[in-house]
Amino acid sequence: MKKYFILTLAAIALTFTACGENTNKKDAPATAVEASSAKAVSNAPVMTFDKTMHDFGNIQEGQRVETLFTFTNTGKSDLVISDARGSCGCTVPEYPKNSPIAPGATGQIRVSFDSSNKPNLQQKTVTISANTDTGREMIQIKAMVQADPVRQQQRDAAAAARLQN
Repeated sequence: MKKYFILTLAAIALTFTACGENTNKKDAPATAVEASSAKAVSNAPVMTFDKTMHDFGNIQEGQRVETLFTFTNTGKSDLVISDARGSCGCTVPEYPKNSPIAPGATGQIRVSFDSSNKPNLQQKTVTISANTDTGREMIQIKAMVQADPVRQQQRDAAAAARLQN
């Protein structure tokens, strides 16, 4: 009985020792990957914006407004913007597409917003695809759109008609 107890204890100790070694072996490649990622991060371009949110305040429905977002490449390699998209068709960005922006240089993204048929509070985003570490950057706009009285009456009448059907 004593031999059985000692063999069981030895088997348990061997199991814990073996598991501990496997854990260390699995961690080693992850550490190497983290080290190579950190190296890549340090050389990646970085978009630093003067602002990431612009508030147009109160505007009238149907009004078209625009703003400029200025950014600086604070990274160590050329920044290239491959795409920029608004969250809806009413938000249109203009940007330096596929033009390398050197470290320390600045660029601009012009964002226009068409408030037609967009009453009340509007919050829109522009997603920028670039060769930064994250691959995506975001800027936002917002506006409180005062409804056009004539258009609002038409919307109310259409909503009432839908409810009756």
